[in-house]
Amino acid sequence: MPAFSRQEFFQELAEGCLLPTAQQGLEQVWQLLVICLVCRLFWRLGPPSYLKHLSTVAGGFYSLYLFFELHMVWVVLLSLLCYLILFLCRHSGNRGSFLSVTILIYLLMGELHMMDTATWHKMRGSQMVVAMKAISLAFDLDHGTVPAVPSPVEFMGYIYFVGTVIFGPWISFNSYKEAIESQRLSLAWFTKVCLSWIKCQVCLIISNCIAPYLFPYFIPIYGDRMLRNRKKRKARGALARWLRAYENALSFHFSNYFVGYLSETTTSLAGAGFTDNKDNIQWDLTVTRPLNVELPRSMVEVVTSWNLPMSRWLNTYVFKSALRLGTFPAILVTYTASALLHGLSFHLGAVLLSLGFITYVEHVLRKRLAAIFHACILSRRCPPDCGHQHKQSLWVYAINMGFSAMSIFHLAYLGSLFDSDVDNIDSEEGYVANHTIQKWSELSWASHWVTFGCWVFYRLIR
Repeated sequence: MPAFSRQEFFQELAEGCLLPTAQQGLEQVWQLLVICLVCRLFWRLGPPSYLKHLSTVAGGFYSLYLFFELHMVWVVLLSLLCYLILFLCRHSGNRGSFLSVTILIYLLMGELHMMDTATWHKMRGSQMVVAMKAISLAFDLDHGTVPAVPSPVEFMGYIYFVGTVIFGPWISFNSYKEAIESQRLSLAWFTKVCLSWIKCQVCLIISNCIAPYLFPYFIPIYGDRMLRNRKKRKARGALARWLRAYENALSFHFSNYFVGYLSETTTSLAGAGFTDNKDNIQWDLTVTRPLNVELPRSMVEVVTSWNLPMSRWLNTYVFKSALRLGTFPAILVTYTASALLHGLSFHLGAVLLSLGFITYVEHVLRKRLAAIFHACILSRRCPPDCGHQHKQSLWVYAINMGFSAMSIFHLAYLGSLFDSDVDNIDSEEGYVANHTIQKWSELSWASHWVTFGCWVFYRLIR
């Protein structure tokens, strides 16, 4: 958006950004929404089970073609490879481990050798969903949660479930089977779909039209002299650099919330994402909790609320499996697995591994302080019947607010990497690595130093 005075900016905002953004968002996904609804209506007709599976495979294939065209073949190859491994290891008790290693090799080979990085990264969302579904199914087979290897049509129906194949989220195999049984169309279901769609559009508008201009226009702390083209505005001084970092972080956050609420929309529209409590159907799928990220109690709460289904997947199938190595090694394995699933991106890997250290140090420090002061200052909120002596004292609130402020500080620092420069040159990893180092150097590596200081303090009071 070109340079405007503040009055001109708000006059131009609706026509120049709000309406085009909302229109483009609808144009990109309306066909996917229609396919999800058609599949759901078809399942309500009560066709044989194999036709239900075939219909979602067909819908998933068409959706992949809409978004990736012929490049979708790489997602298809991954799904075929996953079923082949499951079939060959059908008598083994370590199917989850075998399949995880196979998928990791495939993803690394694809990124490094099979095609250019930019095209590969466009599909990594769908590849990640396929990988998570296949790995969870393999571990569920090992644990007996799923009694037998599904037939090829059942497996492909699960992998290409039209509600999740593009934007996610991860759902379990049993949740997929419940979805194709198709609950009745209800007002609660329709309300859930509409609310999720409205939220995703609001988040898209905030990400594109509000967050990038937060401080020069919406919260004008720069003053009128700084109102000029957003790309030409240079950070002046430490405060301005941190405000720019917060703008980048906020824009990135709301783009994630947009995807999260959009995945809620498609998944619910296709008939998944409900809980059955004694025949009381509740359409309660929650992918992300923005308030817990923007006003967090802790960084532990941030990483959990960022993507709830993926957090559950990592906790169930990675962290618990690696816990025998120890808590800290298990945390590193979990964040490494998340980084590998997201692709070989330097800045994503740097952020995720940094998050591993930050969340671990914060967790052990607050646990130790809670034991010393007998207070409710843990990373997660205490239950009402906890044994802490101090629960609602003013100093308890002050400590928790201090850690909340520190979490916002960490989020601004980590989110400073996700600006338009990286988005536009995502395939040039050398550039991205230099960009990452430059951005954090401009902020004096502050978050890492604060984390190190907290760790030293924890060791002193341990």
